[in-house]
Amino acid sequence: MRRLILLRHAKSDWPDGASDLERPLAPRGREAAPKMAAYLAAEGLIPDRVLVSPARRTQETWDLVRPALGTVPDETVPQIYEAPVSRLLDVVHSLPDAVATALMIGHNPGFQDLARLLSKPGDERRTLTRKYPTAAIAVIDLPVASWGEVEAGEGNVERFVTPKTLGHGEDE
Repeated sequence: MRRLILLRHAKSDWPDGASDLERPLAPRGREAAPKMAAYLAAEGLIPDRVLVSPARRTQETWDLVRPALGTVPDETVPQIYEAPVSRLLDVVHSLPDAVATALMIGHNPGFQDLARLLSKPGDERRTLTRKYPTAAIAVIDLPVASWGEVEAGEGNVERFVTPKTLGHGEDE
């Protein structure tokens, strides 16, 4: 079995003159990211590898999550930025088999589309297909021996957690 954890970046800002790639986290995002990180650590959701979009807001999210997870190998993956679901699936397929649990930090609508594509119908899937807010975490268990074997509709959404469900304000 493989486990994929999808963390949408925390709430971002859009300062005048900043390109989309350079958008920083908003104060609310800087508050939510460590709380979601504490949840991951408390639940034992520690990845073997972290893949992060090159966007500033995803890098800042990872900087705030990293301390709670300990020493985990990470890499910036340009293909995650503004990625359609097909490119995100390619990133998943390229994960080495030594990685049992991967955490990807990226963007919508791609993450919501990927979670929808990979998951079987069920209550958690219905929840994440309605809205995938900033700093939300989807944990998807995939019944495969190799990342290259991941196919649509086989995954189980083990949980879907948002800042609001943890009592940390509104979801956006």
